[in-house]
Amino acid sequence: MNTKESAKRLVHVQDWGTIDYKEAWDRQMALQQDIIHKKRNRNLFDYSGPFTLIFCEHPKVFTLGRSGKDSNLLINESLLKYNQIDFYKINRGGDITYHGPGQMVLYPILDLDYFFSDVHLYVRKLEQIVIETLKDYQIEAYRNPDFTGVWLRSRIDGRAKKICALGVHLSRWVTLHGIAFNIHTDLTPFNFIVPCGIQDPEKGVTSLHLETDVPIQMNEIKSKVQYYFASEFDCQYIHLL
Repeated sequence: MNTKESAKRLVHVQDWGTIDYKEAWDRQMALQQDIIHKKRNRNLFDYSGPFTLIFCEHPKVFTLGRSGKDSNLLINESLLKYNQIDFYKINRGGDITYHGPGQMVLYPILDLDYFFSDVHLYVRKLEQIVIETLKDYQIEAYRNPDFTGVWLRSRIDGRAKKICALGVHLSRWVTLHGIAFNIHTDLTPFNFIVPCGIQDPEKGVTSLHLETDVPIQMNEIKSKVQYYFASEFDCQYIHLL
């Protein structure tokens, strides 16, 4: 039996709290490059871990992915400054999205050579983690085959709304970026962008606190996401939240 079959993958969970987007991006890339460096130096097909699962929140920031359009940012630089929102063009897939207080951000740094070499499966598993978490709040969420992320039918107005955005980048099968899950997020800044480049007026964005009467605790959400991540990726944690 090979290593992949005989042992669970070890994952080190880190909670970075509220952290500047650029600082978090730099720290992610350092972890990613460390794995890539070890793979090269050891001349191994894969890196056996430990891997890293990062929880954090960001101050207000818009990020534009590689396939995004500048025109999907609807305000100019002076209005960005006035609203105290940063803006970065980054190396993940997807279009423009918003990060801010009350949003749970998850950054897995994994070597998919040690899990499965399938980026589409990776994205589906990240979506499934959020879908399973929402079931615990009696919310039936789903995938939209045309748009990456996690969607639901809003109890407020019946529209299809995205509650979790997703964008990833891989280098030598080592992952970067991840998911942005709206928990008790102020959605006002989404009015300043075309979220994920989706122009359809029948689609929107929502946050968990708007879709349930149950009090929402961020640490409870993190624990649930951590539990479902371990289930989807067959891993065990070195340090728990």
